Amino acid sequence: MKRFAAILAGLTLGSAVTVLAGEATAVSIATNGGRASSNATAIGNARSLAVAGATRGGRAVANSTARGRGRGFADSRSVAMSDRGLAISHANADALGIFGGRALADSESIAATIGGLAVSNSAARADGVFRGRAISRSTSTALSHRGAAFSDSRAVSRGLLGGRATSVSDSLSNTSRGRAVSRVSAISDAGYRARAQADGIGISISGRLRHSRANVHAESRAQRFGRAQARSALIWVRR
Repeated sequence: MKRFAAILAGLTLGSAVTVLAGEATAVSIATNGGRASSNATAIGNARSLAVAGATRGGRAVANSTARGRGRGFADSRSVAMSDRGLAISHANADALGIFGGRALADSESIAATIGGLAVSNSAARADGVFRGRAISRSTSTALSHRGAAFSDSRAVSRGLLGGRATSVSDSLSNTSRGRAVSRVSAISDAGYRARAQADGIGISISGRLRHSRANVHAESRAQRFGRAQARSALIWVRR
């Protein structure tokens, strides 16, 4: 997995910055009989990146969708790489900022495998209405070496009327000749003059003929003058 790690590190060093127009980039690479497919879509104040690479009969699929609209900004990145296996990566970011509100949604999905199966899904949604502020970030990574790795991450935030909501979701699954599943969901909601924050982290790692699973859910809601905060983390390793 070292060659994948080096490539993925270079592709994911960038961070979200505010832009005024849409930007979409799709890259597909296939060598030695490999199959690769890539798709990127950006609407409004959004940036979308999809990268797929396959070699020696492998198949990689990457999809990225980002929607900004209004004063909100959305950044979506999807990377899929496969060597004699199947890697599927989906990323979706949706942000809406109206009037003085600010919404930032950042979604990143990475799937890489050598002779196995890796599936990664990432979704982030943030709504900032009137003077509300909502920031939602979601990261999903699935790595497999002759095994099956599934990673799913979802972050949802909503700020309404001066409220502020922040959601952060991070999911990681990694296996070598085994099976690893990680699913993380972080939801935060804020109402009038309220503040809500939800953070979720899930890590699942398995070895040969082992099965590991990590399911994490964090939810926080605040209304009127209230303030809510929720954090949840789970690490499951089976060697």
